[in-house]
Amino acid sequence: MPLLRSASRLRRFVFGPAFAAALSGCVSTGGPVKPSVPAVPTRWQNASANAGAANAGELESWWLQLHDPTLDQLIGLALKNSPDVRTALARIDEARARFRLERTNLIPTVTGSVSDKRTRVTDRTTHVTSYSDSAGASLDASWEIDLFGRERLTTAAAKADFAQSEENVRDVQVSLAAEVASTYVLLRASEGKLTVVQSTLKSLEETYQLTRWKEQAGSGSSLDVQQSLSNLEQTRASVPSLQQSVTEARNKLALLCGKPPGALDSALNSASGVPAAPATFAVGIPADTLRQRPDVRAAERAVEAAALRTLAAKADRYPSLTLSGSIGVEALHANKLFSPEATVASVVGGLTAPIFDAGRINRTIDVQDALERQALIAYESTVLTALSEVENALSSIQRNNERLASLNKAADAASESATLARQRYDAGDVDFFAVLDAQRTLLALNESQVGTTADLTTAYIQLYKALGGGWAKL
Repeated sequence: MPLLRSASRLRRFVFGPAFAAALSGCVSTGGPVKPSVPAVPTRWQNASANAGAANAGELESWWLQLHDPTLDQLIGLALKNSPDVRTALARIDEARARFRLERTNLIPTVTGSVSDKRTRVTDRTTHVTSYSDSAGASLDASWEIDLFGRERLTTAAAKADFAQSEENVRDVQVSLAAEVASTYVLLRASEGKLTVVQSTLKSLEETYQLTRWKEQAGSGSSLDVQQSLSNLEQTRASVPSLQQSVTEARNKLALLCGKPPGALDSALNSASGVPAAPATFAVGIPADTLRQRPDVRAAERAVEAAALRTLAAKADRYPSLTLSGSIGVEALHANKLFSPEATVASVVGGLTAPIFDAGRINRTIDVQDALERQALIAYESTVLTALSEVENALSSIQRNNERLASLNKAADAASESATLARQRYDAGDVDFFAVLDAQRTLLALNESQVGTTADLTTAYIQLYKALGGGWAKL
């Protein structure tokens, strides 16, 4: 009875208003931690007149602006089947389970036990054997009261981890959509260059035959024949590498979509050139980009989790209170447990506080402080990277547009030059070097046209990746 009275007094103290008032000044889990954002410009330095206001719908499915049904199909397939997305989703399940596990530390634990015992006693003097039976059942409860919020802080940190894992999935979606689109553009560019080379080969073969006929007729030289043949075979030598690029791009697309090599070949066989970048595109302001990008939000959640764990480590300095209670019954036989001969109950409270731990708590706080600083630096780096990526993509769009305009003019002039050189060679007005030089220039410019068109579309893709486009709600 003295023990029960002491437990009753302890319980009244723990749950009494005086203790609650004193505790309110010590326990504070705080709200979500908001790291300071580096200075963000109000506008993009490299935004052109073609850059308009950002639209949420356009950002979410930006690839629709390329008007390529095959690309739309590939990105949809990748977002559904990619191993990277499935792995990120599994990490969400892990983070959710960890959060729920941490939350159980705030709830008392209750265990039950049942026993049935028979005792045999033999008196060596009288050789009399006696038996005694006893049965018992009990319920035991234990609860560590979160006096200074350590468990609540740890649970809040696990919740921030869960939120970060959701943002990581969105970041995987953004990167995956951009990678599929970039690989698809690379595929079409390699196919386009292969078409240019094969078309040029036909012209070079005709030129080679012409030089042979002129040599046989006595109006040409063997030097012209060998130079023509060298130019023909040199151009033909570029075909295998382009074919290899096509094969690798197709296999990479299959991998990104979670398919074996060759599984997408039928869908990719449709004749299609490099998707053209739209004339106008949505950009918005830098602050909108930081709100849209999932990697920035994931870094923010990482800072929040680190800060909460630092506070939880500091809470280890303070005392902890554990309450435990038990209620049990005893009977002479198991079938009499519901009408027991005795009932036992107890409540015990224990208050413990760290006195000497060789600096373990302080060293743990130092570790968490360092981790928090790392998370803050990583957040700042993510923000600066986001701003830099958008500026680079905008600049790339502008410069590739300028380059493509010049290449188109140069290719037109080179085509006319090649035709004139061929005509003047046939007439005997110029030597064969003029024909070779014009053909090589035209081939190089046609390949550059295809490559720059692909670079322009890729820059558009990188812009929307940098803006955080391409993720959908989970």
